Amino acid sequence: MERPEYVKIKLDDIPQEFINKYNLLAYAHNGWVFFEVIKGCYGLPQSGKLANDLLCKRLNSAGYHEATTTPGLWRHKWRPIQFCLLVDDFGIEYVGEKHALHLKSTLQEHYNITEDWKGKKFAGIDLEWNYAPTHKARSCRLSMRNYIRDLLLKVGHTPPAKPQLSPHKHREITYGAKEQHTHVARPSPKLDPKGVKRVQEIVGALLFYGRAVDNKLLVAINAIGIQQATATEATNEAVATLLDYLATYPNDGTLYRASDIVLAVHSDAGFHNESNGRSRAGAHIFLSENDPFPRWNGAILTIAQVIKFVMSSAAEAELGALFIAAQKLVPLRNTLVEMGWPQPPTPVQTDNTTAAGVVNKTLVSNKLKSMDLRFHWLRCRAAQDQFRFYWDKGPNNWGDYSTKHHPPVYHESKRELFAGAASVLYHTLFPRQCL
Repeated sequence: MERPEYVKIKLDDIPQEFINKYNLLAYAHNGWVFFEVIKGCYGLPQSGKLANDLLCKRLNSAGYHEATTTPGLWRHKWRPIQFCLLVDDFGIEYVGEKHALHLKSTLQEHYNITEDWKGKKFAGIDLEWNYAPTHKARSCRLSMRNYIRDLLLKVGHTPPAKPQLSPHKHREITYGAKEQHTHVARPSPKLDPKGVKRVQEIVGALLFYGRAVDNKLLVAINAIGIQQATATEATNEAVATLLDYLATYPNDGTLYRASDIVLAVHSDAGFHNESNGRSRAGAHIFLSENDPFPRWNGAILTIAQVIKFVMSSAAEAELGALFIAAQKLVPLRNTLVEMGWPQPPTPVQTDNTTAAGVVNKTLVSNKLKSMDLRFHWLRCRAAQDQFRFYWDKGPNNWGDYSTKHHPPVYHESKRELFAGAASVLYHTLFPRQCL
């Protein structure tokens, strides 16, 4: 803290055990105890704010400044160095070791720091770098070793007797049927408060893990998260299935290849495949090259969410998914520009010809007001050269993974692509051995 703060607390509001332990009666005056606060209390939100404000002031005095539109991204006035500040972790990019040493000396004036010049860990994420001789062959794999092992031990989950190849149950489609029936959640007894809290704790722990290194979990986590406030026995079964999958594959991750840092996205929607007539939006946002059809890369952001409003057609659902994905792209484009990577119009792929025709002005249709708002926003952004919308067939759309409850064989066929690991029917780490 830059200077001490002062606070008074009524003696009656302080637990007796603390009064006895610290002899507070001797310091009381007219029923009040006065305190001088000289440093922040760990875990208190206000302490984090005060510590961050002080750190910002010290960095500013050394010539560093935070990016205009990207909180946590810092650059120097003239030195070729930038870094991402996440809580108390610095992820640094620099040209010339002397500039990194300048930042190091600035921090050491005020803090005790640890160093990791090989960049093996950042914000709890393990980084496995492959510095191949050629740029094309270089890669980085993100994982969180022992995170799942520790979580399974914490929640007391017993590994399954046989591998679980899907993070959720498959919702079957009856092909060739004249009518397709909507998904209806079966009645199930509600969990007690302790059971609800357990579900919420697991969802919270896995949401961080899924967003950080394993986006294959996000559909299951989203489906469970929607139910967690009023969790039932069916919700508990879904949680058990997800934990069985994690016990089968405890060390999954995401593989990134070296690219030209051009933002791209595959957008998709699952029409009317959720309860209450709702649809699901999905998107695979990644960094690639400025090609007509950008090549695969690991996702820097995966969208897997239920669209809030009821869609009246598959085209409207696809248009809604495009709208959701495009809104996420705007701040990402700004961040990349601030990092020194100018962006061409971002290629946005959809597998729906109607949606592609509407946003590219090659198709005019009778539409609802909600559709009208979305496609005019998308057209406006395309006119500003922020986006380039194009169509490709469904099997080539990587956003499809996040829009449906796929069968196990589908998940296994995509493992090598999404996890950067070979697809193996029975994992080399068998469930009962992985713990």
